[in-house]
Amino acid sequence: MTDYGKEFMLLLMNEKCYDKYFVDFDFFDADCFRSLLSKGLGLGIIAGSVLVKVPQITKILANKSAEGINLFSVCLDLFAITIHMSYSFVSGFPFSSWGDTSFLALQTAIIAFLVLLYGGAPTKALAFTGAYTAITYSLMGGFTPLNYLLIAQGLNVPILLLGKLSQAYTNYRNGSTGQLSAVTCFMLLAGSLARIFTSIQETGDQMMVITYGCSSFANAVIVLQLLYYWNADKSKKTFSKTSVPKKATKAKAKKTD
Repeated sequence: MTDYGKEFMLLLMNEKCYDKYFVDFDFFDADCFRSLLSKGLGLGIIAGSVLVKVPQITKILANKSAEGINLFSVCLDLFAITIHMSYSFVSGFPFSSWGDTSFLALQTAIIAFLVLLYGGAPTKALAFTGAYTAITYSLMGGFTPLNYLLIAQGLNVPILLLGKLSQAYTNYRNGSTGQLSAVTCFMLLAGSLARIFTSIQETGDQMMVITYGCSSFANAVIVLQLLYYWNADKSKKTFSKTSVPKKATKAKAKKTD
């Protein structure tokens, strides 16, 4: 039983930290605390990522509409996630430092499929699914050299910013966030902020840290828009409700005249 407990704890910490905590009973080691916190955050983010875009998917399915969702933004986001996932996998980084991208990639691909489907292009939706599956397999199956993935990872920052900010521009142009899910956007912001810390702690890869920093900025812009247009929509609804009785009373006055 003790061996099983040790094996489980070694999933969260290295042998040195295990001895610090459970042999020497030294619970104040700063390095071990940061490592344990990072691992716990990483696993928590992975667990949350299983459902992070599900509210967005269910909202599209419930309304049978992808209105307000920028397909260009979704595809760029999917590209950035897929490259990041492939680079991390091929580089051999711990799963706790990038595992969430595998679930995010799947859910983002489903969103892109639904946008095409409800946009009246079912054939394109099927073609997109086949093409994305083939590309992902070629990137993660050992067919793409690591130095090529590193170059693509470097392109992730401008691509990610372009994708997110094009969605922000669509929101601005429409004066609304459309079918964007507030839950999904808030979870993406929280996850990208936490990933800055886990990337520093578990990989030390400067490119990953920069990528998550830019992702946090772009996600924050979307969240701020959600809050702004949410309040604006409430004000419009309140105004329309108060203006209806006035119109009705004017109509009644004309009839009596």
